[in-house]
Amino acid sequence: MAAAGLLALTATSGLSNAAVTAAEKAHHAPYGHPVTLAEGDINVYRNGGAGPTMVLLSGYGTPAPAVDFAPLIRELDAFDVIVIEGFGYGYSDLDVPDRTVENITGEIHQVLGRLGVHQPVILIGHSIGGIYTRFYANAYPGEVSAIIGIDPTPATASTLETGTPSRIEGVLASLGLYRWVTSVAPDLIQPPGTAYTAAERELTAAMSRWNYGNPSIADEWAQLAANSTKSAAHPFPRTVPVLEFLSSESVASMPTWMEKHQRELADVSTHQLQVVNGAHYLHWSQAPLLGRAITDFVTANVATTR
Repeated sequence: MAAAGLLALTATSGLSNAAVTAAEKAHHAPYGHPVTLAEGDINVYRNGGAGPTMVLLSGYGTPAPAVDFAPLIRELDAFDVIVIEGFGYGYSDLDVPDRTVENITGEIHQVLGRLGVHQPVILIGHSIGGIYTRFYANAYPGEVSAIIGIDPTPATASTLETGTPSRIEGVLASLGLYRWVTSVAPDLIQPPGTAYTAAERELTAAMSRWNYGNPSIADEWAQLAANSTKSAAHPFPRTVPVLEFLSSESVASMPTWMEKHQRELADVSTHQLQVVNGAHYLHWSQAPLLGRAITDFVTANVATTR
């Protein structure tokens, strides 16, 4: 009897979640526009700035990258800022497998080509996005004018074996359990501080529930060690300027965090490493500081002709 009741409750929760999700998607107009590749549609947001092109790559699992980066985008309005939401992120397709570093960076390259971006770009990667910026700069030499890291993950050689993607998170999301937990504890999916508008916070919450545990994200997680190992095999190009911001909390909590980044940058001709007070998502709380430092670094080290 208890099992039947639990089953009925689970089914009701799943149906309710599906209905609420559909209503939310009807309420929120998609931002950006899709770029169609052979594998599916990738959503792209572009601010329309007139300066050099900057491509922003989010950290792992960020549900709505263009919204997540909004405070930093506002600080970089003099630049042509592009946020490419890879498969599994934002409004991009959520069920595209083979999230290898080669495929992820190759898709970024294809998207930029479809957008008509042919001059070298400034790559800005948060967290795991740092691994992709490094691999991209080596895969497409001459097409990157600078690399910016926001508490980026250092590439570490460990294994080329890939794990098995977990489906548990997707099941929890489809049954509405993730929605229930994050409704009870909304701070789990909301950035602290005052940098976001009420509309941005509402969309962040909704898209966290839509996208949590999707198949593409699960596959990317299973590929993480292999992708890091592949990136570690290729040092940063010596002639590409690199600016990295490290979170003070990451430096304090991980004794080798600073050392690993210093070692990666040792042979780069022009590089800066700056510790910024705050947690891992520095653009949540320190967007003005980051915006000024990025602008100064680009002005000093990157040709601004387009």
